[in-house]
Amino acid sequence: MTGFTVAEIRIGRLASLGAADVLSGIDKQRQFGPVMARLNGLDGDEQGDSLRHGGPDKALHAYPMAHYPVWARGLPEREQRFYPGGFGENLVIEGATEADICLFDRFRLGDAVIEVSQTRQPCWKLNLRFNVPDMARRVQDSGRTGWYFRVVTDGEIAPGDTASLISRPQPGWPLDRVWDLLYRNMLDRDALAEFAALPGLPAGWQRTVQARLARNAVEDWQPRLETPPDHRSERGQTNARP
Repeated sequence: MTGFTVAEIRIGRLASLGAADVLSGIDKQRQFGPVMARLNGLDGDEQGDSLRHGGPDKALHAYPMAHYPVWARGLPEREQRFYPGGFGENLVIEGATEADICLFDRFRLGDAVIEVSQTRQPCWKLNLRFNVPDMARRVQDSGRTGWYFRVVTDGEIAPGDTASLISRPQPGWPLDRVWDLLYRNMLDRDALAEFAALPGLPAGWQRTVQARLARNAVEDWQPRLETPPDHRSERGQTNARP
């Protein structure tokens, strides 16, 4: 894989999400002209929780368009919600999925240079977004998480731009392998040690990996995946799958 196409670019302003009016920028609107990509993301894009979203390691969220029909088939009662931009992505990607992209791949996109920094770790706001109580868990279990880019060099990007691969320093770490280590073979100590040694690994992931190695145990995912009780609607009280 030497590149991909950005089918759509999207930015979001802060707005209420769900019955409890959680503040979020997940509802991102399609842009039809060039947008400036900078260290902390796209001009005009906003995040409701700056501690967990946005910042240099999560400047641009990318999501493959190819995943949407799969979600629609699996959740037909929510089919109308699975459209480009549904996962709050900035970049709607054609021509690549997590299996095609490696950690720290560097691309030229428009006038910018961007670098893959990490996969998305889904959070409970997806439960509200899709009105599916365990949507974040489903995303994590599926591996269809999307990923983040750092912006290495500021520049304008536009819908229809093709990203060209500049360098692939970690060909042994495609994003589907990263997902496998984080969520399936979670205590593979050799792989964890190899992963921790990768230069440029985000600080949060370093802490996670080092904690697993030290405790030989996996961190608690519940606070990230399960909607807090005070944010649940009456329709979202159970995590049972339909």
